[in-house]
Amino acid sequence: MIELQKGSKKLYNAWAFYDWANSVYTLTIASSLFPIFYSSLFLTEVKKLTAFGYEFKSTALITFVTAFTFLVIAFMSPILSGIADYVGNKKFFMKLFCYVGSAGCLGLYWFEITPDRIHLSLLFYFMGLIGYWGSLVFYNSYLPDIAFEDQQDSISAKGFSMGYIGSVVLLIINLIMVMTQETGEDKMEMMRYSFITVGVWWALFSQYSFYWLPKGAKTGNKVTKDVIFNGFKELKGVWFQLKQNLKLKRYLYAFFVFSMAVQTIMLVAVYFGEEEIAWADEDAKTIGLIGSILIIQIIAIFGALLTSWASSKYGNIKTLIIVNFIWMALCFYAYFMVSPLQFYIAAGLVGFVMGGIQSLARSTYSKFLPETDDTTSFFSFYDVAEKIGIVIGMLIYGTIDQVTGSMRNSILFLFVFFLFGIVLLYRVPRHTAKSR
Repeated sequence: MIELQKGSKKLYNAWAFYDWANSVYTLTIASSLFPIFYSSLFLTEVKKLTAFGYEFKSTALITFVTAFTFLVIAFMSPILSGIADYVGNKKFFMKLFCYVGSAGCLGLYWFEITPDRIHLSLLFYFMGLIGYWGSLVFYNSYLPDIAFEDQQDSISAKGFSMGYIGSVVLLIINLIMVMTQETGEDKMEMMRYSFITVGVWWALFSQYSFYWLPKGAKTGNKVTKDVIFNGFKELKGVWFQLKQNLKLKRYLYAFFVFSMAVQTIMLVAVYFGEEEIAWADEDAKTIGLIGSILIIQIIAIFGALLTSWASSKYGNIKTLIIVNFIWMALCFYAYFMVSPLQFYIAAGLVGFVMGGIQSLARSTYSKFLPETDDTTSFFSFYDVAEKIGIVIGMLIYGTIDQVTGSMRNSILFLFVFFLFGIVLLYRVPRHTAKSR
């Protein structure tokens, strides 16, 4: 196989295509059909169940399981990235997580909330979540390896745009599968088949990326027990380098805070819409929730491109500050949402800022990195910061939901994180007029 050179159009297209492959997980499983499916399993007004020896509010349970998964990822990623750097084969671990996640999606077909099945069901959910997010640390670390600095904003945005397009295509197919059924039982069965389509799509389309992406710099080293925790040593080394790089350090503080809120909202949005919005009936709720997700995904394509353009004109930091102001206003607005129309309006606004903040946050970090061949360690640090932030955000969100009985109070609290993120972004040094 021909090894493609850095900056090659085919190489960065192959990298971006992984977004096409894996984004179906975030849309169908994390954001739309699975939350609707999960909520539909609870037929009583009191949506509670027992798991792990405790009684949970249904939405709080899935929030806590999600937080635990991210805690595992935060601990595991440095170990695996350290091994990947040592043996020079990060593509192997990217593939491993991809296949674990795909298998988890297939397993969701058998998801049940009965006492004898709930723990196995949550294991499948755990596998899908850990597979998706676990692969991203290796996927993201390829960005400075396959593209030059002046290409990274646009290529990062292209990846997210391809992901939005691919995931919308499959979600429309899944929506047709579900809504053409006449009974609620048949619709639930089609949702189960939709989870299978996600697993197959993810594993199948990722093969193009796996074929062209390089393995990593070969070292000839073999894994021993002495290198298992090498990733934590590398993170420690990254932290010492950050102390010498005020711009990158302050940016990471800001990213940690605003990403905590963004990722939490994206993971719980449909659960919020299902529980807090006054839908006319179950069919209206299903169509409305999936329709709002489609609105978000379609608008997000343009949002990512618009944010990329704004960053080239006004600078990355200034653009991120503006986007965080919009997110902050959305949290306040969401607290008062009641009607489906209000939910659709929020979905449209979220679409403009969702793709933009994810894409720009990733490329800004990449551009602020010092000259280094060890991109995996730096992106592992980025990944761990993001995951610990999500754990904190989800735990706070789930605790407020469990204690107060309302997700509105949880979503309003996230307002504080965006405000704090804005303050921290203002503290990032501007070394150039454009404040890249």
